[in-house]
Amino acid sequence: MLFEGGRREHRTASWLVAVAGRTEFRSRIGELLLASGGPYGGSYCITVATFGTSADADLVCSYLDRYLPQPDLVWDQTSERASRYLAAGGLWQQWTDATSNMVRDPQDYRQVVDRLCSFACECAELFARMEARRRSSRPDRWTPTASDPSVESGQ
Repeated sequence: MLFEGGRREHRTASWLVAVAGRTEFRSRIGELLLASGGPYGGSYCITVATFGTSADADLVCSYLDRYLPQPDLVWDQTSERASRYLAAGGLWQQWTDATSNMVRDPQDYRQVVDRLCSFACECAELFARMEARRRSSRPDRWTPTASDPSVESGQ
């Protein structure tokens, strides 16, 4: 249900997954990233960047391998894994040379991605603190369960 709908819903879901650190959605985010075919791959890249594992880096590399060789897709471009893209004459330079992109330095993009990842992590920490505070302020609060007789009888 989280990823139903169109591009806006997918982007929103992607951000929610990033903020909540829900790595169980990694494969779905990866599918959406590789099939992005529009200017929306960035939110998926940010999501997998917040996870920060080798598998996530591989997803971003697959995305770059697919889209950087296509300079006509100017709207969809954004460690050691990066060196093959950033080398002189590499895909990044080929892409920036073939487009009207004003930003040539990949470090400028990296700073933006770092800020977005930090924002997602700060949101996740804030939500976790709020949830912990909420739970600790109501330790005796009754929460119905499916096996509770009052739930079954509709009381």
